[in-house]
Amino acid sequence: MSTPSPLHEVHQRLGASFTDFAGWTMPLRYGSELAEHRAVREAAGIFDLSHMGEIELTGPEAGRALDYALVGHLSAVKVGRARYTVICDTDGGVLDDLVVYRLGEDHYLVVANASNTATVAAELGERASGFAVEVADKSRDCALIAVQGPRAVDIVGAVCPADLGALPYYGSTPTVMAGHDVLLARTGYTGEDGFEVYAESRHAIDVWEALTAAGSAHGLRPAGLACRDTLRLEAGMALYGNELTVRTNPFEAGLGRVVKFDKPADFVGRAALEAKRGAAVTSTLVGLVGTGRRAPRHGYPVLDADGGQVGTVTSGALSPTLGHPIAMAYVPPALSEPGTKLAVDIRGTATPAQVVKLPFYKRST
Repeated sequence: MSTPSPLHEVHQRLGASFTDFAGWTMPLRYGSELAEHRAVREAAGIFDLSHMGEIELTGPEAGRALDYALVGHLSAVKVGRARYTVICDTDGGVLDDLVVYRLGEDHYLVVANASNTATVAAELGERASGFAVEVADKSRDCALIAVQGPRAVDIVGAVCPADLGALPYYGSTPTVMAGHDVLLARTGYTGEDGFEVYAESRHAIDVWEALTAAGSAHGLRPAGLACRDTLRLEAGMALYGNELTVRTNPFEAGLGRVVKFDKPADFVGRAALEAKRGAAVTSTLVGLVGTGRRAPRHGYPVLDADGGQVGTVTSGALSPTLGHPIAMAYVPPALSEPGTKLAVDIRGTATPAQVVKLPFYKRST
């Protein structure tokens, strides 16, 4: 049986359509996912992301344990900052992509994808053995609410005393919302400016309602997982299970920058990743744009000029912002140059597509 979000009764009241996602019952949409998508691009959307996993590491060797467990150099992250990274297996395959916050000198928060929370928690627990650190899965006790969009600063600034002007992208700070202690982070998965609020599950409704009330004058709309997917796709952001799997490595996915070979500690998967770094990459992740109204979907074949399959679509949709089909796909490096003409087999029809540089959409600053 799937687990309801701490905000389930709020979503019911708002008339949400629900979906079972990684063992959680989550809102897919509240009405029109197109309207929700546009609200995030033009004003703001509020998301329930309580299905995400939160794993805390505390202790004098928490940083060293993470340096060993993950490919990034987490002990070098400053208190109050966060870093995007991945956890790999010994063969260099990606087990999950993560955001890691350093909350204190000896205190870190690892945020995992819902479908991988149990795996990440178990791997961190095993890899941290021998270090002076405690690993605790806090996912069931933690709610996560995101406010994303150009009006996010106005909305969040109305309900908490934090100095948002001083909070950088991938920065976090403890603050108070609706009378409750929360962690406020300037992070997101939409390509817009915005914030993510970590609160105790029992305080989730109070925080949501405070943000909703503050957003009423700014065009804030509740937004579900459906539009979150089209938003992240436009922003060229990877989704685990699509662009990232245990069968892909960071170099293929264009994430070689997150692998820190120069950190002083050894780390799980290092030998395999060093070999992969030196080897020729056989496939690489690219963006594709098409014409018309038929969108490529996950698993559709990518074709070369002769009609032979050269790759596979990992994510695709008709872009609400851009008005044409977009997709991400793995293709051979020789076909990855922007401007390269390819095609996607959409239900038996070879539909023209062109390689473009990611992201598809970038907000104006």
